[in-house]
Amino acid sequence: MTDTDLLKKRVCEEIDRRKDEIIEIGNDIFAHPELGYKEFRTSELVGKMFKKMGLTFEDGLAITGKKARIPGREHRLNVCIMGELDSVLCPDHPHADPETGSAHSCGHNGQIAAMLGAGFGLVFSGVMSELYGDVTLLAVPAEEYVEIEYRDSLRREGKIKFLGGKQEMIAIGAMDDIDISMLTHLSAFEDPTKKARCGGTNNGFIGKNIFFKGKEAHAGGAPEKGVNALKAAMLSLTAIDMQRETFREADTIRIHPIITKGGDLVNIVPADVRVETYVRGKTVPAILEACRKVDRCLRAGALAFGAQVDIRTLPGYLPNINNPDLVDLHRRNLVSLVGEDAVVVSNDHSTGSTDMGDISAIMPSIHPYGGGVSGQSHTKHYEVIDPYVAYVVPAKAMAMTAIDLLANGAAEGQRIKNAYKPLYTKETYLKMWEEAVSGE
Repeated sequence: MTDTDLLKKRVCEEIDRRKDEIIEIGNDIFAHPELGYKEFRTSELVGKMFKKMGLTFEDGLAITGKKARIPGREHRLNVCIMGELDSVLCPDHPHADPETGSAHSCGHNGQIAAMLGAGFGLVFSGVMSELYGDVTLLAVPAEEYVEIEYRDSLRREGKIKFLGGKQEMIAIGAMDDIDISMLTHLSAFEDPTKKARCGGTNNGFIGKNIFFKGKEAHAGGAPEKGVNALKAAMLSLTAIDMQRETFREADTIRIHPIITKGGDLVNIVPADVRVETYVRGKTVPAILEACRKVDRCLRAGALAFGAQVDIRTLPGYLPNINNPDLVDLHRRNLVSLVGEDAVVVSNDHSTGSTDMGDISAIMPSIHPYGGGVSGQSHTKHYEVIDPYVAYVVPAKAMAMTAIDLLANGAAEGQRIKNAYKPLYTKETYLKMWEEAVSGE
C-alpha cells in the first residue's frame, strides 16, 4: 500500500466514523428545501459545520454562499469541492415546502452532505498536514435556473450579475484562487446495480424573460378595443414550435417556454403576459443561432396582434465538459469504493444543463453522478433510497481524489492543471457573456 493509499484509508475511516452525522445533514436539508438565492437556513447549517471543523470562512458570497479553505502543509495548488445549496420547484413532491412548493427532487441536499463529509474526513483525519496544497469547500447558491423574473430583478437591483450561483462566484472573484473543481450530483440509474457515473458532456443555454404588452378592454363587451397580449404570446410560442425542424439534430437544441402570467382577470383582455424560456444547445454558436430564431418568432407574434414585446436575454450556462484526466482519477477511486461493475463511464451527451459548465470553461473540473436515489429528477417521485451511497460514498470519492491531486508534491494536480487549455480567462469569460446578451 502506497503512502497515498494510506492517506485515503485514513480519510475514509474518518468519514465512516461520521457517516451518521453526514446522513443526518443530508436528510435535514432534504426536509427543508429552499430556492436559489434564498437558501439562508441551509447556508447557516453549512456555517455551523465549518465552525465545527475549526475553519474560518467567507460568508454572504453571491448572497448565501460560503467558502472555507483547509490548508495543507504547502500551498502549491487549491482544489475546490463544491456543493449546491438550492432546491427546485416541485409542489407535488411529498416533502415539498407547503408555502413555497420547493423540494429537493434533484439531490442538492446530497451535494452539501458529501461536500461537508469530505471536509470532515480531510480535517479530522489530519491528512492535510501531509498534502502539498489546499482544499476549498464551497457552498454555492442557485444552480437551478428558476424564478427567472425574480432573479432578473435581483440583477437589475445590482445584487447579482448572473442568475446562476457558480457564474456569480466567478464574477465576484470567489474562484480566482481555485485551480481545480469537483462536485458530485445525484442521479437515479435504470440499472439498480449501478452506484456512480462519470464523464460525458451537457448542453448549455441562454435564458429569456419575455414581456408581452397589449391593451385592456372588456373581454365580453368590447374585445375589439383591446390588444390581446396572451394571443400574441401563444402565436409566438406556436411559431417557435414550428421552427423545430430547422434545428440540426447534432446541435441538440431544446426550447421549453412557460407562461408565468397569462393576464389579470378572465373578463379583461390580457394586456400583461409574461413568458420564461431556456434556449439550450450543445455549442455556443448553435445556442446563439437558435436564440435569433426565437427572437424573430417572439417579435412576429407581437407584430401580428399589434402588441409590444420586451425580450430580456439573460446569461445562461455554458456547455459542460468533464476533464478526462480528472474523470479517470475519480473513476479509479469510485471503483475502489463500490466495485468496477457499479461505476458507469460515459461519453454520452446530456441535453440537461449545469452551471458547472461555466467552471469547466475556465479550469479543469468534473461533475460526476452518485447513486442511492430513485425516481426521475425534478418530479414528485424522486427520493433517497440509500443515504450511504447518496451522501457518504461521494464524500469519500471526492476526498480521495483531492488526495491524489495534492499528494507527492501535488504533482498530479499540477500536471492536470498545466495540461488544461482554458476556453476563457475570467476577463474573456465575462466579456463573452456581456456580448452574448447585449441585445437585451
